Amino acid sequence: MKKIIHIVGARPNFMKAAPVYFAIREAGKFEQLLVHTGQHYDEKMSDVFFRQLGIPKPDINLEIGSASHAVMTAKIMIAFEQVVLDEKPDLLIVYGDVNSTIACAMVAAKLGVKVAHVEAGLRSFDRAMPEELNRMLTDSISDYFFTTSPDADELLKKSGMPDDSIFFVGNGMIDTLVRLLPQAQKPSTEDLDIDEARGFALVTLHRPSNVDDAEALTEIVNTLNELSKEMQVVFPIHPRTAARMKELGLNADGLTMCGPQGYLEFLWLQKNAKMVLTDSGGIQEETTYLGVPCLTLRENTERPITVTEGTNILIGRDFDLLRSEIAKVVAGDFKKGNIPEKWEGKAGERTALILDQILNNS
Repeated sequence: MKKIIHIVGARPNFMKAAPVYFAIREAGKFEQLLVHTGQHYDEKMSDVFFRQLGIPKPDINLEIGSASHAVMTAKIMIAFEQVVLDEKPDLLIVYGDVNSTIACAMVAAKLGVKVAHVEAGLRSFDRAMPEELNRMLTDSISDYFFTTSPDADELLKKSGMPDDSIFFVGNGMIDTLVRLLPQAQKPSTEDLDIDEARGFALVTLHRPSNVDDAEALTEIVNTLNELSKEMQVVFPIHPRTAARMKELGLNADGLTMCGPQGYLEFLWLQKNAKMVLTDSGGIQEETTYLGVPCLTLRENTERPITVTEGTNILIGRDFDLLRSEIAKVVAGDFKKGNIPEKWEGKAGERTALILDQILNNS
């Protein structure tokens, strides 16, 4: 029986890997190994996601932990090389754009193992983003490309990738959302006291362009404090962001702060929010499916379909625009969007069928 290794390392990977893993398991034709690099390793950032998504405990955990980009990538490569030598997989599947993605893809490619990249072909065209470099490099050494939108197909073709290696299958993150949306659960009042009657905005913030820039972070927090006079502002805060706000002495008295949430709790927050303000990538996609207004605090996005078809608006660092778009949402005059093609919850099934053809014909 041929063997497939799935690589996960950070929270977004888990949502993307789950539908592919389940669909392959359902077919029962291949042996699967789930390798967790340990890039996200604390309970709220990792373990709770495995439980809530129903993913089995990883077969192998490299337990790399946090480090600089160079150190983390090097540690993952060293540890994963031995896994490949021991397990001798027929195919490696990598997801998204985190350090684990490129590190394991490089190891496999150099050892002659075919690499499939799920969520291939996405670009922000901003090489200051570490994830952009990971996306570019992973695509350059992958053999098979599974895409979430037609624009990704076109980019890969223009980059010289063979047409018969590119497969538009849809969005695996949306598969997971569709499957678990009925189970979305309100955070317990001990963790987070939500005033549903008043309504709330949901905020996530972690990118260096926002967090490390004192002027930008100050403007964002001041704007959020203004918004809190209109509705509750719920802010599951990243540890880096919390530390930076404390360092700058920023006043966040008007905000409802909490720690990272589990998948089901965060899904409930997204579904029920009046608006979402974020610099995340995946949240742009999830809010598009849910029809929730999304204001993205970035100059660019690697998910342009969320802007052209979805509910997403790129704000960048235009804080006047941020305030005017917030005012529109408060007034009920916000951008309506559509759910993109093949974002209906069957991307994992389509991916598994294509992988079956690939491995049986190889």
